[in-house]
Amino acid sequence: MTRVDFHFNAPDKGSYACRLVRKIFRSGHQAVVWHEDESELAAFDKQLWTFAQHEFIPHVMHDHALASETPVVLACRDLDTDHHDVIVNLGAVPPPVFGRFERLIEIVTTATADKEAARERWRFYRDRGYAMTRHDLSATRA
Repeated sequence: MTRVDFHFNAPDKGSYACRLVRKIFRSGHQAVVWHEDESELAAFDKQLWTFAQHEFIPHVMHDHALASETPVVLACRDLDTDHHDVIVNLGAVPPPVFGRFERLIEIVTTATADKEAARERWRFYRDRGYAMTRHDLSATRA
């Protein structure tokens, strides 16, 4: 069963997600980054290209010909992928494909709307019996 991790109190979802995806990639795992909004996903794609000047995280959109060979895939719809390690949710609703992955990471900012949506997702996973872990990012910034 998928392990669900909530990373709460991220100061900026995109920046935190970039660092998290870099960590996943460096550890030798594959990742899918999911958002239900294609324009938000395109913005994250640009952010991955620019967040660290001298680094590159190989990534492509889900419909790219090299998606099955690329360690990080960005997706906004249900996809058939060979990636089953980690899925990172940047959206407001649970990814429709999260059950195919060993681990789901939910990133939650301090914004009220984001926290409310996260509470709904928390209940969704809890009510279905998923093992969940809470990581308070504000404690690591002190």
